[in-house]
Amino acid sequence: MNTLLKQTLTVSILSTMIASTAFAAPAEAPPAFVKKVADGLISRLKADNAKLKTNPALAKTIVRQNLDPYIDSQAFTRIVMGTYATNQNSSAAQRAQFEKNFRETLIENYGSAFAKFSNQTYTLRPYKDTGSKNPVVTIDFNNKGEKIPVSFQLVDKGTQWKVRNINVSGIDLGLQFRNQFAATVKRNGGNLDKAIANFKPDAEAAVNK
Repeated sequence: MNTLLKQTLTVSILSTMIASTAFAAPAEAPPAFVKKVADGLISRLKADNAKLKTNPALAKTIVRQNLDPYIDSQAFTRIVMGTYATNQNSSAAQRAQFEKNFRETLIENYGSAFAKFSNQTYTLRPYKDTGSKNPVVTIDFNNKGEKIPVSFQLVDKGTQWKVRNINVSGIDLGLQFRNQFAATVKRNGGNLDKAIANFKPDAEAAVNK
């Protein structure tokens, strides 16, 4: 095969790959995606309700399998690290370590919360497409007669939506976790490595603030 033909084929293949990536879009509408995630998570919690009463740690496994795959942890990390997420204020290794720690502690946070409310139901609020690149879908969890609104801010990852931030009862968790992390950095004398190692996002404290 001559060089010109090789180059032509290479350009053709790359163009096809780029085009398919550029026009890829989630097959589901935002509310359908959130409903799918919520239904899967709640169905699993209900199915294992009896086990959760004797083994609350099981909730972490359920969250890891049914919620974690749909979280854009990189976007969440950038929100929470704030100014520390830039190349000037942190290294790639530090950001990767923060994301790893943050993801695991989030699973622990949400696992503990869902273990308490394994029989809850929810209603999906009417969705209005505003054309935003980060659509928001809100559901109301029914916890013993009390409605708890939870809004999921999404991001288009090409083939599916992912959750980049969560708002509970009007409280922006990304922003609250950012404040918690900034306080952790301050407590550790500005040492970013120590702050990353010691940071434990507290969803309950953020919501009850």
